[in-house]
Amino acid sequence: MEDTFFITTAIDYANGAPHIGHAYEKVLADVIARYKRFSGKGVYFLTGVDQYGQKVQQSAEKEGIHPATFVKKNTKKFSNLCEKLGISNDGWAETTNDLHKSCVQSILSDLEKKGQLYKKAYKGFYSVRQEQFLTDKERNDKGEFGPEWGEVVEIEEENWYFKLSEHAEWLRQAVESDALGIIPSFRKSEVINAIERASDTDLCISRPKERLKWGIELPFDPDFVTYVWFDALINYISFAGYNKEAGSDLPEFKELWKDVVHVIGKDIMVPPHAIYWPCMLHAMGFTDEEMPTLLVHGFWTAEGEKMSKSIGNVIDPMAPVEEFGVDALRYFLARNIVTGKDSDYSRARLAVIFNDELANNLGNLLNRSLKMTKQNTEGKVKVTNYEDESCLELRGSLKKVNVEYREKMEAYDLAGALELVNNHITLCNQFAEKHKPWELAKDETQSERLAMILYHMIESCAHAAYYLSPFIPESSLKILSQLNLKLEDKSVSEMKWGILTDGQEVSKPKPVFPRISL
Repeated sequence: MEDTFFITTAIDYANGAPHIGHAYEKVLADVIARYKRFSGKGVYFLTGVDQYGQKVQQSAEKEGIHPATFVKKNTKKFSNLCEKLGISNDGWAETTNDLHKSCVQSILSDLEKKGQLYKKAYKGFYSVRQEQFLTDKERNDKGEFGPEWGEVVEIEEENWYFKLSEHAEWLRQAVESDALGIIPSFRKSEVINAIERASDTDLCISRPKERLKWGIELPFDPDFVTYVWFDALINYISFAGYNKEAGSDLPEFKELWKDVVHVIGKDIMVPPHAIYWPCMLHAMGFTDEEMPTLLVHGFWTAEGEKMSKSIGNVIDPMAPVEEFGVDALRYFLARNIVTGKDSDYSRARLAVIFNDELANNLGNLLNRSLKMTKQNTEGKVKVTNYEDESCLELRGSLKKVNVEYREKMEAYDLAGALELVNNHITLCNQFAEKHKPWELAKDETQSERLAMILYHMIESCAHAAYYLSPFIPESSLKILSQLNLKLEDKSVSEMKWGILTDGQEVSKPKPVFPRISL
């Protein structure tokens, strides 16, 4: 896979059920992956489920079943979500997989031989929710551990530690130089502050089996299992072919690990992804040039309130998919949030955006363009010599969209890219209102002008379908099929005026975006 773009999502924790935040993360990564393919790049898209940890063991015990049975049941929920959302992942990670276990144990053995791991006794406070030991730096102004840590208990036990502190100064330089990419950039200051806390603290990377059995056993000390984060983060390389066995169908790691983006939520940026993970990679021998980029997204609220199980307002993404369709939800999730910031899920807002931008704007343009072409030019595109200032303006608008769309997508500004496309379709509808092709059709002397106006309208629909294909793949394919075009026929660099040629047949209009009524 030469020139391959490798994109991953944070793997979902198999201790719960999917919510709208999980759906957004998947859609965000999927849109980016589909765009990169549209750009002509090779893509490897990995997502999956983290299945180990103390919370999984406790939940399984409450249900009276084995943890393996518990995670199998919950993993199915996340794989079903990906299928429903049309996620085009190439790889699927499950951390109970033997190849992952083998990779984790190999890395642990190597780090132990390098002197990066050591064993010591420790007495301190432990967050059951976050599955990590806490220090006084985690206390708030009142000297207490805040509610974000959940139940905190005092524990005294022997464990294995990773020399995280040895890599703190290197990490600071990597963040400041952007060797470790962090998008959006305003998150960098948060990481720098977290490095201060890590500069004199090592990471406990084991749990004694007497307390936790559900984990990957340390290869050099079978009385301990691996800390869930030290295990889970390694999925980004274990399922990408790192240390793969001969005959494995996994990718070639050296070819894959060149242009790497991890899509994660802001809640797991610090410390796991921005502190633990790069230090782990550095200790393993990865260079500055081999550090990934972290694309950090924000949270979703529900109708203006923070989602909470106790309140009962957690949004199951399957519900809007069943009610409105998968592309309606995908479009809303990409359109209603600025990547990196927070946003609010609202059924009413979803309906407004879908109706205004897809049903009324693009859907209406497509329908009347095809209908009038079937009625007036025998269902064929007809290119004539008619041209006026508004034709030049419309073509100029598409030329501008082609440049700025790519700029927005490369910067992961999905909402901005959608706004560009929607603005052009609005301009095209204004173009139609100005020329009134339904009136021109009544005058035989205006046939050349009518044909050219319809050509401009249909051509704009074709461009919109290609540009929207990463966001709403099913709907885009429906539009393209009505224009007798194929998605694979064009890359984003080929998006120039003249996708439709003189004499090309088009089909009768079929509704692609039925209006949503609430």
